[in-house]
Amino acid sequence: MASPLLIIAAGGTGGHMFPAQALAEVMLARGWRVKLSTDARGARYTGNFPTDVEITQVRSATFARGGALAKATVPFKIGAGVIRAVMRMMREKPAVVVGFGGYPSIPALAAATLLRRPRMIHEQNGVLGRVNALFAPRVDAVACGTWPTKLPDGVEGVHVGNPVRSTVLDRAGASYIPPGDYPMEVLVMGGSQGARILSDVVPPAIAGLPMAMIKNIRVSHQAREEDGQRVADYYAQAGIDADVQPFFEDVPRRMSEAQLVISRAGASSVADISCIGRPSILIPFAAATGDHQTANARGLVEAGAAIMVPEDTATPENVTAQIESILGNPDGALQMTLAALSLGKPEAAEALAQMVQDLAQKGSRT
Repeated sequence: MASPLLIIAAGGTGGHMFPAQALAEVMLARGWRVKLSTDARGARYTGNFPTDVEITQVRSATFARGGALAKATVPFKIGAGVIRAVMRMMREKPAVVVGFGGYPSIPALAAATLLRRPRMIHEQNGVLGRVNALFAPRVDAVACGTWPTKLPDGVEGVHVGNPVRSTVLDRAGASYIPPGDYPMEVLVMGGSQGARILSDVVPPAIAGLPMAMIKNIRVSHQAREEDGQRVADYYAQAGIDADVQPFFEDVPRRMSEAQLVISRAGASSVADISCIGRPSILIPFAAATGDHQTANARGLVEAGAAIMVPEDTATPENVTAQIESILGNPDGALQMTLAALSLGKPEAAEALAQMVQDLAQKGSRT
């Protein structure tokens, strides 16, 4: 008898793809077959997926980008993707379909709905994304990464946390060396696609620190391709040792070695910070749907594990003051680390996997 099949559908950002990868790793270990349905953008984040995961690129589109003509074609592209997904699903008969959000998850979730296959969604943020909000009333279960999550009336969620990849779990609770008069690491992350405001603000903020602190700092800064050279040049001219790249394949290692993380407040970033346990300065993306990044950051901030700096107050001078308040206070930094760890949910992937197995046994309600 063939092993049960799980189809994972996820959109084209690390925020969707990283927890999808974490679930895939666990389900394979439990003896399931796993297929991933994503688009070309999502496929860029599949380099570290297990080789046993079959990856299918679907045709989808978003209303968020392009001109009027491009947006007019979106329903047709999505419709074509749904038809293909229905045909494929009729052949494959998945035991469960799990959507992680993003427009590329529409074809698989829509096909599962039409064919009444067991289906569920996982929402990483404290506010449902557009696609997950559309399907939340139409699936058999809703798993939530951030708690509380604002859900539609009549929809109940299960708080499982945000699954983290095995490379993050390997560093969970890694020993923390408080800041001091010796080499210190600062990790700057703008989410999987970088963030211009961090490239504009953080380099001058670090350059504004006392020279006695600057001489000990090494920065790992994730910057967009178009910002990378100017960011690297700024650090070099300020005499700051920095490694600037558009994407770090080894974020868990860099984070475990860091005395401080400066980051957007994407759900996956917050989950990694909590699981590994590091002090952080979080600058939520102000234009995020429903201001969900502020909601994501709130738990760490209220626990005393992070300092939140809203975009409209994120000046170099303000960020300098926040960095100095952490790197200049070893005992306080250690307490922030312990507070972050208290919120970590390293078991999230296993909890989500159990929801998948339970749903496979119960079958779809609708």
